[in-house]
Amino acid sequence: MSRPVYLVDGARTPFLKARGTPGPFTPVDLAVQCGRPLLARQPFDRRVFDLVILGCVNVIQDEMNPARVAALRLGLGAEMVAFTVQINCGSGMQSIDTAYRYIRDGSHEMILAGGAEALSHAPLVLRQSAAEWFGGMAQAKGIAAQAKMLTDLRPEFFKPVVGLERGLTDPITHLNMGQTAEVLAHRFGIDRQTADAYAMQSHHRLARAQSEGWLDSEVMPAFADEGTAYDHGDGVRPDSDMAGLAKPKPAFERPYGKVTAGNASQITDGASWVIVASEAAVEKHGLTPLARIVDSEWAALDPSVMGLGPVLASTPIAQRQGLSLSDIDLWELNEAFAAQVLSCVEAWADEGFCRAVLGLEGAFGRIDAERLNIDGGAISLGHPVGASGNRIVLHLANAIKRLGKTRGIATECIGGGLGGAMMLEVA
Repeated sequence: MSRPVYLVDGARTPFLKARGTPGPFTPVDLAVQCGRPLLARQPFDRRVFDLVILGCVNVIQDEMNPARVAALRLGLGAEMVAFTVQINCGSGMQSIDTAYRYIRDGSHEMILAGGAEALSHAPLVLRQSAAEWFGGMAQAKGIAAQAKMLTDLRPEFFKPVVGLERGLTDPITHLNMGQTAEVLAHRFGIDRQTADAYAMQSHHRLARAQSEGWLDSEVMPAFADEGTAYDHGDGVRPDSDMAGLAKPKPAFERPYGKVTAGNASQITDGASWVIVASEAAVEKHGLTPLARIVDSEWAALDPSVMGLGPVLASTPIAQRQGLSLSDIDLWELNEAFAAQVLSCVEAWADEGFCRAVLGLEGAFGRIDAERLNIDGGAISLGHPVGASGNRIVLHLANAIKRLGKTRGIATECIGGGLGGAMMLEVA
């Protein structure tokens, strides 16, 4: 029989905007920065965890299996099993989902599940032609062979490509993630002004949440080696307005594209952890859970429309639980792109789409804007890929508790044509 599973507590770092050079923290640095204060405020010894799971997409060469490196740096002991998971944008949620299933099925009692990403540390990579030339040069025997190779040397061989740029391009459709959002904007009639208005709202909502102190228990300061303290995310623009958002040119489909740097998620560094526990562990250690994890789902679809992943992943949860749209109090739908979020909203409200794709008898309904990403999202906050899925679950749990709500769904689109969703209820 399945057992109740609880999200007990969680913390994250500020999400720090990448600014063209490697940031002050690696993925493991970030995980440790928010992990230490989270563990320090718990009433139990940190070695009682059964397992550590960390989502991370761009693992750097000095931190292979960052989950294990983080577990050791956090003082969880040499005996602590730890592994890293990777499902692109869903990696941080995958860590929670794996913990949820282990505990639900009875094999574990308490798991530390997180996500970490330092996109500013994305590697520079050689072009394929350059790699072939350097390989040939290394194999050339004698001065004559080396001289012959030198005649093939080209200036572009010394111009590396940012690995992140290649990583955000789908290898099957050859569309980058922004282009997939343009496909959805065309399909669901999302215009530039509507996308910009949504982005402005995201910034205003996050600015308010920060000023009201609603994120204080969630965000832990991060301290760089030289002593600089980072106590809040630095991507938010409180004075964001439509005039400013109208200035950037389309990023991917000029001149008529809808996706710009202003209405897309920011490239960011950050980490997030949650503690997932069984009912027995909650009682044993005298814990007060934030929320109960009710259900989760993963879905797959054509990579060219990967932004609809939240629709395909969330709807089956509502069906299994016998819930209508109005029964879901809050939604955290990761803001990869404004056009992508708005397309999901339109898809759920589209009777033809819901019949043909979701197998419903009619439209699922239209999500009330006052229930969706109520404190902003990745457009204003940033999208450290391996951490975002963890952050939206943690923030959903905190928002449910803060507002006295009953249930909510955290969901995200995932590069490669996937979607993930998780339902929480008040504990």
